[in-house]
Amino acid sequence: MNDSEIAQLELFAQVDELLRRLCAWSSGESSWQPMNESRAIVRRLLGRLDTLRVRLEAPLVVATFGGTGTGKSSLVNALVGRECTASGRQRPTTTRPILIAHPEAELDILDLPLSDFDVQRVEATVLRDIVILDCPDPDTSEGEAPGSNLETLRRMLPHCDVLLYASTQQKYRSARVIDELDVTAAGCRLIFVQTHADHDSDIRQDWRQLLADRYDVPDLFFVDSVRAFNEQQSGQYPSGDFGRLLDLLTTRLAAVDRVRIRRANLLDLTMATLGRCRELVSEFEPAIVRVEETLKEQRARLTLEMSQTLRTQLESSRHLWEQRILGSVTSLWGVSPFSSLLRLYNGLGTVIASASLLRARTSAQLVLVGAMQGGRWLAARRKATEAEDSFEQAAALSLDDALLRESQLIIRGHLHDAQLSSSLVESGQSELWREAARVEAGFLDAARRRIDDVIERLAQRNSGLFSRLWYESLLLALVGYVLFRAGRNFFWDTWHNSDTAFLPIDFYFSAGVFFVLWCVILLMAFCRRLRRGLNTEIAKLADELAGQKLGSGLFPALEQQLDATRNDLRQLDQLFETCDTLRGDIVTANGLGSPRDLNAVSVG
Repeated sequence: MNDSEIAQLELFAQVDELLRRLCAWSSGESSWQPMNESRAIVRRLLGRLDTLRVRLEAPLVVATFGGTGTGKSSLVNALVGRECTASGRQRPTTTRPILIAHPEAELDILDLPLSDFDVQRVEATVLRDIVILDCPDPDTSEGEAPGSNLETLRRMLPHCDVLLYASTQQKYRSARVIDELDVTAAGCRLIFVQTHADHDSDIRQDWRQLLADRYDVPDLFFVDSVRAFNEQQSGQYPSGDFGRLLDLLTTRLAAVDRVRIRRANLLDLTMATLGRCRELVSEFEPAIVRVEETLKEQRARLTLEMSQTLRTQLESSRHLWEQRILGSVTSLWGVSPFSSLLRLYNGLGTVIASASLLRARTSAQLVLVGAMQGGRWLAARRKATEAEDSFEQAAALSLDDALLRESQLIIRGHLHDAQLSSSLVESGQSELWREAARVEAGFLDAARRRIDDVIERLAQRNSGLFSRLWYESLLLALVGYVLFRAGRNFFWDTWHNSDTAFLPIDFYFSAGVFFVLWCVILLMAFCRRLRRGLNTEIAKLADELAGQKLGSGLFPALEQQLDATRNDLRQLDQLFETCDTLRGDIVTANGLGSPRDLNAVSVG
C-alpha cells in the first residue's frame, strides 16, 4: 500500500468521524425552534448518507438531466451503442425512468426503487462500472403533482452519483432547468454536454460563463449523438468530443474512483445541508444576541438594585462595627498618647458613668446612676442584636416582585422574535427564591466571617508603623509646642530679661481648649479613615451577596438555554468548517464538475 492510498484511507476515516459527529449533534434537543428544524434537516440528510455509504462499492449511477428535446435519450443510445430509449426533439418521450445496466450488474445493492424503472440489460463496455438512468424532463408543464414527470425526477435524483447534464443552443439558458439543477446538484458530480452538434452552434464558452458563478466546470462536451450512434453501430470508436465523453465514463469513473466520487458527493451534500442549516439559524441569531444583551442589562440593573438595598441594610450596623474596629486598633496599638485618646473616645460612656458614680452621695443617686448604666448596657445589647438581625435580613432579602415582572416583560418580547419559548422566564422568580434559600444559611456564616475579617484587616491597616507615627506626631506636636512655649518663657525669657512676666493662666487655659479641639480633629480624621474603609468593605460585601443571590442567573432556565444554543451554534460552525476542509482534500476524477458555492445550492 503506497503513501497515496494510506492518505486516502486517513481522509476517509476523517469523513466517517465527521458523520459520527453529525449524528451526535442531530440527536440533541433544544427549546430554540430553528435549531430543532436544523437538526431535523440533518437527520434527513443522515438517512440519505446511509444509503450512499451502503453502496460505496456498487456501480456509479449516472443520470441524464436536461430540458425537453435536448437529446438525452439519443445521447444514452449512443453511449451504450444500441437503441434503448425512444428519442424525440419536440416533446418529452421519457415518461417512465429507464435504468440501463450490464447483465452482470447487481442492482439490489444500489438501493434503488427498481419497481419504478424500466430495467434494460445491455452488454456494453461503458456499463462495466456504471449504470445509466434516463430520467424524465424537469421543464414539463405538469408541475410537481403526484405521478408527474417532475415528481418522479425529484424522487429518482437523490439516488444518483453523477448527473449528465445535456443542453442545446436553445435550452442552455432555461431558467426552470437551471433552478431544478440547483435543487438536485448537491451530492452529485456533474458532466456538462451540449448536444445537436450536427446543426447547432457551439455555445460552450457562453454556457461556461453562465455556470461559472455556481459550478466548477472543468470540461464541456459538444457532441453529435446520431453520428456517434452510427459509428458505434458500424464498429467504430466514436470520434471527437463524444469519444472523450465515452472515455471519461469508461476510464475515469472506473471502480477505483467509485469511493472517492461517492465520498465527494457525500461531503457536497453534507456541506450544502449544513450551509442551509446555518442560513436557517443565522436568520434568528441577531434576535438571540438581543436576548443575551437584554438579559445581561436586566441582570446588571437588578444586581445594582439589590446591592444598594443590601448595602443600606448592612450599613445600619456600621456604628457597632466602628466601635469593634476601634477596640481592636487600641489593642494592637498598645500604650501611647493617641491610643489612650482612642480608648477614652471608645469608652466615653463608661467614663461618664464612672464620673457619675464618683459624684453620687446617697443610695438613691447610686440607684439612679446604676439604672442609667443598665440602660446604656441594654442599648448596646439591642444594637448588637440589630446587627445580627441585619445579617439575617440581608441574607433573606429577595428581588422586588415588580422589578422582576418588569424584566420578564422586557425579555419576553425579545424571546418571541428569537423563536424561544416565553416559559423560559415564567419560572424565574420561584427559581430565584429556591436559589436564595440555598445560599442563605451559607451566607450568614460567610458574612459573619467576612465582618470579623474586615474588622481585623482594618485594624491591622490602621495600626501600622506609619499610622502610629503620623497620628502620634500630630498629637504630640501641639503638646510639644505648648511645653516649648512655656519652658522658653520660664527658663529663657524671664532669666535673661527681668522685665518679662510669666505666661498668664489664660495661656494655659487657651492651650487646653486648643488641645481638646486638636484631639477632636484627630479623632474625627482617624474615624473618618476607618469609616471610609468600612464603607468600601460593606459595598464589597453587598455586591458579593447580590452576586450570590443571582449566582445562577436572573432566569436560570433561559440562561442555560442560551448557553446550550451558543454551544450548538459553535458545533454547527465547526462541522461546516471540517466538512469544507475535507471537501477540499478529497480529489475526484478529472473532468467532473461540482457546485462551486454549496451555500448557494438548495438542498432537496
